[in-house]
Amino acid sequence: MRYSLWMIFLLLHSQLGISESTCYGTTARGRLERGVQLPGKGRNFASYSKVAEMLGRNFVHSTVRKIVIAAYKDLEARQPGKVFRYGETGFRRGGRFRPHKTHQNGLSVDFMVPVLDRRSRSVYLPSSYSNRFGYAIEFDRHGRSGGYRIDFTAMAAHLVSLDRAARAHGARLWRVIFDPALQPYLLNTKYGAYLKSRIRFSTKRSWVRHDEHYHVDFAIRCRK
Repeated sequence: MRYSLWMIFLLLHSQLGISESTCYGTTARGRLERGVQLPGKGRNFASYSKVAEMLGRNFVHSTVRKIVIAAYKDLEARQPGKVFRYGETGFRRGGRFRPHKTHQNGLSVDFMVPVLDRRSRSVYLPSSYSNRFGYAIEFDRHGRSGGYRIDFTAMAAHLVSLDRAARAHGARLWRVIFDPALQPYLLNTKYGAYLKSRIRFSTKRSWVRHDEHYHVDFAIRCRK
């Protein structure tokens, strides 16, 4: 069977998923066209829930997908042996994303905090129905919960990688929402100077605490 060049292009386009997304409005009131799904698992990362993947709750803008994957790739060298988990993102077409107040135009991603176990090994934050897939875990003012403690160095490195990847793709991090009481631990890591000068942290306490995850909004031009 003979194929025209146009048919070959369409075939490759569908297989490689190279279509670009278009976002509309804001993170709090918007929508998304041609949203793309984040991979469920990589060499050093995993999603928070296979069920959520099947329900389509891990879609983002195509540029955000590139940024997230590039950052995880960078962390393989920057933080070897460390593992990371991401949380809720949004629907393929954006729009209302309960219970979140944002996540509507493909530019919002929740990242679960990287943690160390009692033996100081990097492990995934527990995620199951019993703990609302990680969102019900509560950390104390020192970043500890049961046998786990937040790996602030790995988290800071992740934010640096996200920021660098965003800039490389012509975007940036608009804001990071993380419990203000725990932010000093991030700024006291070796990446603190970079975070202070390059990344905007929300200093107001959100309607939920944001101690078990950090919410990142990316700045990408959207249509009104």
